[in-house]
Amino acid sequence: MTWPVRIRAVTFLAPVAGVLMFVQSPQAQNPPPPPAAGQSLPSETPASFRPVTDTFDYARRDVMVPMRDSVKLHTVVLVPKGAKRAPILLTRTPYDANVLTGHAQSAHLGPILSGYDNATDVIVNGGYIRVVQDVRGKHGSEGDYVMNRPLRGPLNPTSVDHATDTYDTIDWLVKNVRESNGKVGILGISYDGFLPLMALVNPHPALKVAVPMNPMVDGWKGDDWFHNGAFRQQMMAYVHDQEATRTSETKWWTSHFDEYDMFMQAGSAGELGRRRGLEQIGFWRKILEHPSYDAFWREQAMDRVLAAHPLNVPVMIVHSLWDQEDIYGAIAAYKALEPKDSGNDKVFLVLGPWHHGQEIADGSTLGALKFHSDTALYFRQEILGPFLARYLKDGAPKGEVPPVAAFETGTNVWRRLTAWPSGCSSGCDVQRTPLYLAADLTLGFSAPNAAAAAFDEYVSDPAKPVPFRARPIQPVGYDNGLTWPQWLVDDQREASGRPDVLAFASGVLSTPLKISGEPITNLVASTTGTDSDWVVKLIDVYPDEVAGQPRMGGYQLMVAGDIFRGRYRDSLEIPKPIAAGEPLLYRFALPSANHVFLPGHRIMVQVQSSWFPLYDRNPQTFVPNIFWAKPGDYKKAVQRIYHAPDRASFIDLPVVTMR
Repeated sequence: MTWPVRIRAVTFLAPVAGVLMFVQSPQAQNPPPPPAAGQSLPSETPASFRPVTDTFDYARRDVMVPMRDSVKLHTVVLVPKGAKRAPILLTRTPYDANVLTGHAQSAHLGPILSGYDNATDVIVNGGYIRVVQDVRGKHGSEGDYVMNRPLRGPLNPTSVDHATDTYDTIDWLVKNVRESNGKVGILGISYDGFLPLMALVNPHPALKVAVPMNPMVDGWKGDDWFHNGAFRQQMMAYVHDQEATRTSETKWWTSHFDEYDMFMQAGSAGELGRRRGLEQIGFWRKILEHPSYDAFWREQAMDRVLAAHPLNVPVMIVHSLWDQEDIYGAIAAYKALEPKDSGNDKVFLVLGPWHHGQEIADGSTLGALKFHSDTALYFRQEILGPFLARYLKDGAPKGEVPPVAAFETGTNVWRRLTAWPSGCSSGCDVQRTPLYLAADLTLGFSAPNAAAAAFDEYVSDPAKPVPFRARPIQPVGYDNGLTWPQWLVDDQREASGRPDVLAFASGVLSTPLKISGEPITNLVASTTGTDSDWVVKLIDVYPDEVAGQPRMGGYQLMVAGDIFRGRYRDSLEIPKPIAAGEPLLYRFALPSANHVFLPGHRIMVQVQSSWFPLYDRNPQTFVPNIFWAKPGDYKKAVQRIYHAPDRASFIDLPVVTMR
């Protein structure tokens, strides 16, 4: 209806407009004089804009907190409106305090904290003062950045480390945040989870509790950089982005849609790093210089550090059973700290069915898995919230948080335990039980038969490495449709059908089988090469059809899996060539599981020699440093897995039995 009206109006005015064309105004005849020299149009932007935040439900304070060496660290303090004698929840981060406290432009505390690295509902509903600080050398903080800066000592000759920076920060907060009750808790995920562990070393008296979630603990044995000597080359992008610039604005770039092709084209991880200019970055040079488990890695492993110091602060360690980045660290830290807890009231452990960091998000599913409840919400409401309140709030009840809260996968229930590993609160034991790899690719609890074939074999070809998930391989990431967080629960069927993967399977189970703890690989294997990687995966094979979940029919769910670089069989520090053709024992732990193999399911163990491109390829000929392996070093090898009585290969399962 509006268009005809507008057209008629224009038509009516047209003649008038035509007449006006011949009438010049006085202004048109006499244009204004040009501005005098030096004059300018005043800016409409104030020299300093002060937002009006009277209606906000929080007050934001950006401060520079001085450390003992005079370096100042950028710190964001968020105080709920009307707070009085409120406890402080601190997170220290290399990921930009402004970003972690600015997930939305909002007058409300909840939206601005809704995202990494905030357990938002616990923080907001608990009335906590939220503090997030940039670590030294990153974003708004002064000083020099060092990846996982070690404690003062042989690896850090300065007077400061993350322990001292945390101490100085807490000291400033309790003296300057007038709304606080003088009690501080520290928590965080991943790198931000490594930092609460550092805070336990000579802690400030006001630090009352620490919650490291999915912490980086030992970068060589099983967290971000290596697993048992095999380099996690897809983490090169993280190293690049973290250290190339102070504010992480320079980003790693893609060159192929399928990262499998990108890493294959480069040849070795060292060569790809050279092509991307990574040798300008200090931490990358350290990785190249320390491919073995030498003092550089040992002395900064946080489980070793914590074992050497007293425990003065209650700590809750949070572990994800399918943590695709730091699956080693939480359990290693628990093992180091738990012996110090003589009263069973200072060290707490949570095991959830999550990917890395999922405990602060929705925990009802992971990939194809459904848990029939929001397991992460349960953790925050029933475990984390009461635990923090117990130590930080004045007059809060003790709460009923168990020493160990472990989600049991398979049955999908939470278990309240007194220790880990333990299958139940009382009346059961964890017994080490060998699950044998046998002839004809079978799997069972009976020792090998002398009359059966002594081994199975496959050809490992570095020119065609086994993908760690279905191609095309995505880069590491959490946004824009990337499924990196789910890869540990990917269906393993594709791998089981490859000729360079051995898949040993049990019969159908008639009774449930529960495991709690670390399965230990005892692999007797030989190679025609002089070096080799060994990948072992413990898998739950679902029934051929699953009612109500068609997608799960025949699904091969990896319960635990890891890689071991053969050159470190005798020594983690001094690599040695493998004796070609000689059967040798490779013994290494798989990540912890708390799982029930249900009736109607089968157990499978897959063995292979590459997991690409997550891990760099082993050339299968011994070279001094695999980072600089040349194209001619990569050669096929025949791999044999033995299952004779005197050369038995088996997985030592932590089976839960009733007394």
